[in-house]
Amino acid sequence: MPAQPLILASTSRYRRELLDRLRVPFEVASPAVDETPNDGEGPAALAERLALAKAQAVAHQHPLAWVIGSDQVADLAGRPIGKPGHHAAAVTQLRAMRGRAIVFQTAVAVVAPGFAQVARVPVTVRFRDMSDDEIEHYLRLEQPYDCAGSAKSEGLGISLLEAIESDDPTALIGLPLIATSRLLRAAGYPLWQTAR
Repeated sequence: MPAQPLILASTSRYRRELLDRLRVPFEVASPAVDETPNDGEGPAALAERLALAKAQAVAHQHPLAWVIGSDQVADLAGRPIGKPGHHAAAVTQLRAMRGRAIVFQTAVAVVAPGFAQVARVPVTVRFRDMSDDEIEHYLRLEQPYDCAGSAKSEGLGISLLEAIESDDPTALIGLPLIATSRLLRAAGYPLWQTAR
């Protein structure tokens, strides 16, 4: 076990479940970061800034730890689309995305003593041309109000899609594990030595 802890700067259960796949011990801490986009900030830049800000906020409280921060912003023709939060907003999002390709900009940052890097993994998702009834039925069944873009690809939401294009299959769920592993190794985290 390394002397310094590994901390996930997120309260997302999806990110916790993904990080569990690496079979390393980690703690979870809330980053308490304002996620409001800056004026003129595009989705890719927003995702990268927030991932790093989350990791840095927790690293400030735990200066000897390895800290992982992540963020995802759906990019609809250059416009950021966040978590809907409620049913009406989810309906609006899915109607706007039907029949279109959306890029989910997923960023991950690792901050450790003397180390801070960010990686971004774009995922292109092609939505079917769904009817209003399909949208309504899907939202009532799955209630994906805590997911950017209002659809869970790991659940019934996959039926709303035509295709997913990415270099990392975990990026769409919220934590790109290939990039996360690469950054942890670069930061000196003993990934293989701590896996259980």
